[in-house]
Amino acid sequence: MADPTLDPDTPSSRTVRAQPRGQHKGQQTRATILEAALGLSSQIGLEGLSIGALAEVTHMSKSGVFAHFGSREELQISVIREYHARFEEEIFVPSMDEPRGLPRLRSLFQRWVKRVSVEVDSGCIYISGAVEFDDRPGPVRDALVAMVRTWHQALQRAIRLAIDAGHLRPDTDPAQLLFEIHGLILALHHDARFMRNPGAVERAGRGFERILADHLTATAPAMPAR
Repeated sequence: MADPTLDPDTPSSRTVRAQPRGQHKGQQTRATILEAALGLSSQIGLEGLSIGALAEVTHMSKSGVFAHFGSREELQISVIREYHARFEEEIFVPSMDEPRGLPRLRSLFQRWVKRVSVEVDSGCIYISGAVEFDDRPGPVRDALVAMVRTWHQALQRAIRLAIDAGHLRPDTDPAQLLFEIHGLILALHHDARFMRNPGAVERAGRGFERILADHLTATAPAMPAR
């Protein structure tokens, strides 16, 4: 279930979400329900999301909410897809304005860190969803896995482009580097959200540069001064 918009070589990804929508009333109502569902799921998790809870929050009837999604499962999947679209808009799309190679990879990571730091109070659906559905097979878990895998594939592609640009050593293992980068994000989420440790964002940034240092070439661009 790959998402072609998360391709560093696909310029059209910049306009996928920017096109005018010309929504009808039904579409606008569905968008309003989905906005409320995103807020609820960030607080109580995808598993806690229900047609009844959403009807109460939106001041609609259960049948009215049901008419737009058909089932609780479809509602959960719709939330995952919308979260992914916003994640893409906020992190992936603007990073494509950076030159290929290390500048783009750094931008992807820095924007990812920024999003996680903003989500300290609300929670990341990717991370919380992984805890909720790690051992629960089904369409909701499949949708979560597909979205996270799409994001990981985009990051791996960015790493490969950094290798091709001569910024990272040719023997760099993209999968291993991605694993270590993702580990930093999970540690950041844990320390910032659960432990409430100050300085977690800065530690994540230093950790990223330390990981990169093992793979940099002599021609790699230096980290921009802040």
